[in-house]
Amino acid sequence: MDIQKQLTEDMKAAMKSRDSVKLNTIRQLRAQLKDAQIKKQAELSEDEVMATLTTAAKRRNEAIALYKKGGRDELVAAEEAERAIIQAYLPQQLTRDELHAIVKETITETGAQSAAEFGKVMGKIMAKVRGRADGKMVQELLRSELN
Repeated sequence: MDIQKQLTEDMKAAMKSRDSVKLNTIRQLRAQLKDAQIKKQAELSEDEVMATLTTAAKRRNEAIALYKKGGRDELVAAEEAERAIIQAYLPQQLTRDELHAIVKETITETGAQSAAEFGKVMGKIMAKVRGRADGKMVQELLRSELN
């Protein structure tokens, strides 16, 4: 079942169980997907759906960091709950060790020797880990390996 159909089914289940957090989060996700579809003026591919969900999760992560900084614990908890719901629809994230192995492997494949080749290697890594790793972490690991 594709993600959009799964979201619809889960929204119905959340309505029946009166789970307002899950229901509101799924409604927000469906609205973001619909906006992306309207902007594209065509059906979204699975990769585009994943990209939209990943963006929603990143926004929650940014909000969590800001709320923690501001001492707003109740808002942190709400954002974490929404992030957990969103992550249920995303592929399993790679661990730091798995990602580090992919970075080393890609550097070997490309024959990169210096930081000047950062862009070439970064593009290949992101193609391999699309949707399964945070770009900032990839960038950090790659910089440490190329320096």
